Amino acid sequence: MINTTILSAVTFIYFAAFVFYLFRMILGREFWGKLATWTALIGLVAQSVALVIRWKTSYDLGIGHAPLSNFYESLIFFAWTIVLLYLAMEWRLKNRSLGAFVLPVAFLIMAYASIAPGINNRIEPLIPALQSNWLTSHVLTCFMGYAAFTVAFALGIMFFVKKAAGAESSQTSAFIRLLPADSILDELMYQCVALGFVFLTLGIITGSVWAHYAWGSYWSWDPKETWSLITWLIYALMLHAHNVRGWRGKRMAIMAVIGFGCVLFTYLGVNLLPSLHSYM
Repeated sequence: MINTTILSAVTFIYFAAFVFYLFRMILGREFWGKLATWTALIGLVAQSVALVIRWKTSYDLGIGHAPLSNFYESLIFFAWTIVLLYLAMEWRLKNRSLGAFVLPVAFLIMAYASIAPGINNRIEPLIPALQSNWLTSHVLTCFMGYAAFTVAFALGIMFFVKKAAGAESSQTSAFIRLLPADSILDELMYQCVALGFVFLTLGIITGSVWAHYAWGSYWSWDPKETWSLITWLIYALMLHAHNVRGWRGKRMAIMAVIGFGCVLFTYLGVNLLPSLHSYM
């Protein structure tokens, strides 16, 4: 199918964007940064077109539904939300240094969707539990939250890279000089976590309503539900510690990394357990 061909190409486009962002950080030349931004934008547009084609194809096959129904489609959409959020932040902040840390994640997700064994990229009819208008709202809110947490994770890694390099490197290395100040990293990390927390909360609420519609219960302590709650609590603790306890810097970066680990387990690890969400 043409949509899978385009999505395979997007994988390499995101990798190229990452390389260009890295060149910009190492060489300190803005030419590479502009090229990276345009490359990432081209990848995002191409991925959007592929998702629309996939959506239309499902209707042509008589099984019309949004391309969010299986593991392959969720991986593709996850990468799309990450790049979309990053480019919006880059436009708002006028700073490209985060791209060298975010684009590798999008590339790896796309690559995993393309080459991982057992992933079905075919368009198939929805199983009964997924035949609901709540599907789009639930998946959209959850993955927008995951994308924000991914960017927060990238900011945490930036913080550790900057601290590991030390003060002397910041005077001699273009890579370190281009990283934002600690206070800016802190504020961006907090804003991303707050945004992700709102979306994840909406995702849990829409998921609960959907579960009641599909299975007759708002909450059943399914592994996916349980780990979604654990992830929610981790980020709630992070926001509380920032606002009440005054956590900054290293503590926030550590929490961003731990929280992202919970996101990955909620999304990927739980699939290895018996679950009502095993089709995702």
